[in-house]
Amino acid sequence: MLEDDNRVLSRIAPHDLVLDVGGWACPFNRADWVIDAEPYETRGYYASIGLARSQGGEKEHFSRDTWVRRDLCAREPWPFSDKQFNYSICSHTLEDLRDPLFVCSELIRVSSAGYIEVPSRLWETCRGVEHPRMAGLSHHRWLIERDGNHLQFTQKFHCLHAEFDFSLPPAFAKYLSLDDSVLRFYWTDAFAFSEVTIHGTADIYAWCAHYVSKRHRYPRAMNWTRAAVRLAHRVGKGMLRRIRAL
Repeated sequence: MLEDDNRVLSRIAPHDLVLDVGGWACPFNRADWVIDAEPYETRGYYASIGLARSQGGEKEHFSRDTWVRRDLCAREPWPFSDKQFNYSICSHTLEDLRDPLFVCSELIRVSSAGYIEVPSRLWETCRGVEHPRMAGLSHHRWLIERDGNHLQFTQKFHCLHAEFDFSLPPAFAKYLSLDDSVLRFYWTDAFAFSEVTIHGTADIYAWCAHYVSKRHRYPRAMNWTRAAVRLAHRVGKGMLRRIRAL
């Protein structure tokens, strides 16, 4: 759901043609067109879980005829011409998709400017948002960061859920400001985007642990306790294998 509603609206002129990309759960009503994998009749899903049904004003500017249902990542150009839209909205969508890079390329092709909003890496690294032992939301695929006009997409590695050194405690998420919880990105003309690849478990673990250590240091006693538990587990498994071999 868009966290910068009024500011986005202030950037859209009355006669601008606007596209909402992936807006099904909470459509941006000022959009003249919507493209999403889900049907028009089921729009506003967030209302079923107690959140807002829509955003971007009270009146829906789109209609059934301007709601395009399709797989955003199908590797086929969207059914819009180059720079057809003055403005595009893509809010809390890229982190869900299997191919956000293709979606970014199409955003740039069909729009002259736009706004992207995704969960921050900081928020996505916090446990307790959905489950005490899970970092961020379970269906999110990417950790997304911004370097100037460049969006960087890194796979959300499963190890974030496995070790405290790779994620932040539930209490950390409770006190995050809105600015720390989301990444807001306004762009004009074009922007850069790429996938960050990290190979090997050692480098992946180091990348995750470094990010957490800069923001939260776990007590040494906790690290010692975890190490002791892991050692006991390995010893126990070894003893069990020997017993079974007798």
